[in-house]
Amino acid sequence: MDVTEAAVNNTPQSAATKAQQQETPTVLTTPCDPWPRPYYLEGGLRRVAPYHYTYNTWCKERWRGRKLVEIFESEFRDRPLEYYRAAMESGQVAVNSKTVGPDYILQNGDLVSHTTHRHEPPITAEPIRVIHEDNDMIVINKPSGVPVHPAGRYNYNSVVEILKSERGAHFLPRPCNRLDRLTSGIMFIAKHPKAADRLGTQILKRTVRKEYLARVVGKFPDGEVVCDQPILLISPKLGLNRVRANGKAARTVFKRLAYYPPTEGQNGGRPGQSQGYSIVRCLPVTGRTHQLRVHLQFLGHPIQNDPIYANQKVWGIDLGSNDPDGVQNSDEDIITRLSRMGKEDVADAVAYYDEMVDEYYKKKAEKMSGEVCDVCSTPLYTDPGAQELSLWLHSLRYEDAEGAWSYVSPLPAWALPPRGMSGPTEVGGMEDLVGAVGEEEQAKPE
Repeated sequence: MDVTEAAVNNTPQSAATKAQQQETPTVLTTPCDPWPRPYYLEGGLRRVAPYHYTYNTWCKERWRGRKLVEIFESEFRDRPLEYYRAAMESGQVAVNSKTVGPDYILQNGDLVSHTTHRHEPPITAEPIRVIHEDNDMIVINKPSGVPVHPAGRYNYNSVVEILKSERGAHFLPRPCNRLDRLTSGIMFIAKHPKAADRLGTQILKRTVRKEYLARVVGKFPDGEVVCDQPILLISPKLGLNRVRANGKAARTVFKRLAYYPPTEGQNGGRPGQSQGYSIVRCLPVTGRTHQLRVHLQFLGHPIQNDPIYANQKVWGIDLGSNDPDGVQNSDEDIITRLSRMGKEDVADAVAYYDEMVDEYYKKKAEKMSGEVCDVCSTPLYTDPGAQELSLWLHSLRYEDAEGAWSYVSPLPAWALPPRGMSGPTEVGGMEDLVGAVGEEEQAKPE
């Protein structure tokens, strides 16, 4: 596992600060920080030309007294051990900026560094469109498949870095709301700390309403549907959640916007394809991880291209619906099935949980292209497929509960009527959904 989370501070450190860093898993990175960013567009994807990058981390307590090569063998397994041995001999892997070799015994206070030729995954070439901008805030429509912050295998291919590239090195984007990598839609980017704090306070106090759109399996019931099933994290490693009586309180209001029946010949492919699909409005009253995906699954209408919660290989033919006690599928069975899925299936499934993307590619590997990098001889991967760039879940609207402001994005292409069918191309106001929530429920803390 390469280490990729925060930039190195080259200023002198106090002994206390240094000691604290040594005891925590804080990871430091030193990019060469090329400017302008090495982007290029090709094949409908935004790509980053490979570049050299140095990862740094302080010696952890569990590493002390162990050989350098042992640490990389057990904890940084994205490359073969032979690569790391050669890198230690050449100085690409160093300790305290010195070449020490693979048998070096790590000590308290050591700074381990790894300089590598970094290859970022490509993302969609769809631009980040601006919905609104003023002196305090930029409201954007984030494309699906683009991470917000540099993380894991993504660095320059992130919302923050793309905006910096477009607006200049002086611009410091401050994202105010959270969207998963594969979720598209409205995001707020503050231009200064006060604006970020102001909106952050509103979100924490729950005086901001938000609405999502989802494309789900089958014909969703008409009228407002309220799901208040609690949600439990059953596997932190996989980021897997499900409805459980002992989970955290969660509440979502749903309303069908449209239903499109299956066309002739649709009797296979995606889960529930023979049932047609619905476009559903979603108002999350609480904000649990994967809340919309889990509640839709429980109701029997999972997001149609959700590789985890609409995966029959994991949940069975009923896709985990109406199973609050885990009678049909125990937690252990679900976790085991997900863990045992084949390489390509896991690529489709696990890649939807941002924090697992890195781990998946290290342990299972992407599909190789058969080519290697001319500079570092790293095996090159094929481009991501559509299933790795999109989830049919979209952040449609944010509005102030008092009516001071409201921002709505256009409907994504997957929510528009299919060819030859009629249906809505825009969404009305939130009044009916808010009415289903009720003032008393909205006032409850999470």
